[in-house]
Formats: sequence, structure tokens, C-alpha cells
Amino acid sequence: MSQISRDEAVPLLFSPITLRGVTARNRIVVSPMCQYVSVEGGPTDWHLVHLGKFAIGGAGIVFGEETAIEPRGRKTYDCAGMYDDRHIAQYGRINDFLKSMGSVPAIQLGHAGALGACHGAMQGWEPLTEKDAAQGLPPWECLSAGGGAGIKRAAVRLKMMDRDDIAAVMQAWKDATRRSLEAGFEILEIHGAHGYLIHEFLSPATNRRNDAYGGDLEGRMRFALEVVEAVRSVWPQDKPLFYRASVLDGKGGEWVLEDTIALAKALRERGVDVIDCSSGGITGDSRLLGIPRVPGYHVSHSTRIKQETGAPTMLVGLVTDAHQAEAILRNGQADLIGMARELMYESHWPVHAARELGVPNYLELFPEPYTFRLKIREEHKVQYPHGSEVLIPHSQDEVIRYRWEDAPGT
Repeated sequence: MSQISRDEAVPLLFSPITLRGVTARNRIVVSPMCQYVSVEGGPTDWHLVHLGKFAIGGAGIVFGEETAIEPRGRKTYDCAGMYDDRHIAQYGRINDFLKSMGSVPAIQLGHAGALGACHGAMQGWEPLTEKDAAQGLPPWECLSAGGGAGIKRAAVRLKMMDRDDIAAVMQAWKDATRRSLEAGFEILEIHGAHGYLIHEFLSPATNRRNDAYGGDLEGRMRFALEVVEAVRSVWPQDKPLFYRASVLDGKGGEWVLEDTIALAKALRERGVDVIDCSSGGITGDSRLLGIPRVPGYHVSHSTRIKQETGAPTMLVGLVTDAHQAEAILRNGQADLIGMARELMYESHWPVHAARELGVPNYLELFPEPYTFRLKIREEHKVQYPHGSEVLIPHSQDEVIRYRWEDAPGT
């Protein structure tokens, strides 16, 4: 497997980063993307190809998708899971390939909470009903922090979690973490965003509890922090732990950036290495504005979190230009750049970005079979530069004069 030499002067985007005992070859992260094609929680050939192409394209860290810690923590019947030992070998096969291509395999574990038991994204996440049960898709009972208060499109059957439920879910987090380790993942991320179970506990818009897991900020953070402690008790000390946060609720919500900063400080104390900055998932009727989807819309949030907590951060949100990504890193506004849809559109984006940023031997981000052949193509460009006049033979006696005109725009 070819890689860009570490002793060469390269942009920060393509400099290695070491987190605990894990080193990624660059700062480009394939952010989790739900695919809704898993079979009983397990990945298929789709996942091998879907994720494998990002490793071939040069990404440093490759996340799969939000992966449920237990069956009732899925959004849909087709969501990924890590709740059965048979999943270990299924994910292990994919992780072995990602590592062979030079990428670090990463998993995002989560629990859908009140947003479970629904159809997939292409069907608008419509909750499953008894009508679906007739088609073999019965709704299941979902857990929630506060009985579904403030949750749009909540599951039809909901249970507000009691102490026994909390204990069972904590054990499920531990079991899923153990399986993730055995499957060969090198980075684990806790999904605490987007209106799912952990976020339900955090936001006052959804957490109306009057026990130790509700009320003030300390109480509402308790569940999230106990999840981190449970995961860290199993996840090795030499492997990094990420936490995806909704840095603030969606439009009209109540959880804001100052709350995330307080949470990030507590997460750091419990062994979280990187705060992954996302947003939204819970709405309400406050004066809080929704975040406009403009390029780099989480940069300011990431910057504040880094400045006020000292935590390394990763951000997502329409960072699609190589120079934009490099500037964010150079300005100290984030440590990792998460990308999803742009990589769907162009899985070789890292190689193209390396070329734009003037990385020497940028083709070495590809695996050797690609690098070897593409370097030959580059040699041809040197041998016959744009504007060259050449003779193209048709036979021993017939040739065609050909002029390679300059490419438009050069």
C-alpha cells in the first residue's frame, strides 16, 4: 500500500494525526452515513464497496454509519447494529480491507430512542403502525428520556425509561463496545446528537424528568456521562473515543452552545478525545434560529469549543473545498474535517484535494495498482505536453498530423 511520505512538507490536511495510540494518515474523515441496507443489523457487500471506495480514495479515517447498540435502538429494520456476536466477523471483514488500504476503521454507536420503529430516510422516517405490521414490519416499543415530549415523528409505542431500563442500556453500550473492539475498529464514537436517546436526555425541550436524570444541566447530562463512563470502561486506553454532539438544538430548541461547552468539559474529564460538531434533531418554540446550510456552518461552534475547553474537534457541514478545509485546520478551528455527501459524489476527493494543495506525489494516496498506472499517465503528459504536434501512424506509409490543443481554461 503506497502512502504519501511523512517526511515531505505537506499541507496540514494531509499531515498525519495521532490520537492516543492510533495514527491516521491525514485529517480527512468519512463521516457516518446511514444506508438503510443492513440485514438483521449486519453489513453486506454494499457496505464493503461503499466504505472500501473511500479508503481507496485516500481518506484517513472511515466511519461506517450510526450503529445501534440493541435492536430496539434502531431507527428502522434496515439499520446497522452491533448487538449480536455474529456481527463481529461481518464488520471485521470490512475493517480488514480498510486497514489494508491505509485507512483507520471507525464505528459510531448510538441508540435511536423515541425516533426508532420507523421507515427509512427515503420514506421520510414515517413511524411504523399496525398497518405496517400486516406487511411484516410491526412497530416495536421504543425507549425515551421523557415519554416523547418535544419529539416530532416519535414512535407509536414509547416507554419513558426507568432505572432498570437505564441499567440495561448501559450494559448494551458495554457489550456493543466489546464487539466493536473484537471486530477491529480503531476509533469509537458515541452518537449524542440529532434527537436520539442521549440528546433527548440533554435537551430541556425533551427531558421533562423529575429524577436524577432530569432537571438542571447536571441532571440532564448524567445519562450522557454515564454512557461515556460505561464505554470507556471497556474501550482500551490506547484507542481514541469521539463524541458526536448537537452543538445546539434545531430551530426553536433549548439546548445551546454554552450547554455543549459545559458538556464537552465533562466529557474530556471522562476520557473523550474528540468532540464531533454537528447540530439539530430537536425543535421547539423558543427564539433559537435554525442553522443555515452554508459552507462550513459549524466552524464557529467548533472554534468556540476548542477555545473554551481545549478539546480537539471534528466538524461537518458543507466543507467541500480543499483550500477551505486547509484554512480551517491552519486557523486552529478544528482538528479533523468530516465529510459525507461530498464523498458520495466524489469518493476520490482526498486525492484531488492533495493535488490542489500542491502535495508532492499526491497519487500515492491511492493503492499501488492505481498509483502505478496513473503515474504512467502523468509521464505521458510530460512527454507530450498540451500544444504538442505529433504524428499518429495508420500504417507504415500513412501518418496523421495531430496537434494536442491547450485544454480550455488553461
